[in-house]
Amino acid sequence: MSARVEDEKMTLKEVITDLKVPPSTFYRWRQLGKAPRSIKLPNGDVRIRRSEYERWLTEREDAA
Repeated sequence: MSARVEDEKMTLKEVITDLKVPPSTFYRWRQLGKAPRSIKLPNGDVRIRRSEYERWLTEREDAA
């Protein structure tokens, strides 16, 4: 996977769709500090680096 694709910024909608969880579940994870690290843009939108998302998923896999 190229560095450009790894550093792609995902929207919360893309992450929630990929995880197949309700938005309320993902927002609760964010409040509890259990979601992947995110970037808050000046307009209030939130993005997650694909590399951070993949790292977070890998950690969940090890915890299972």
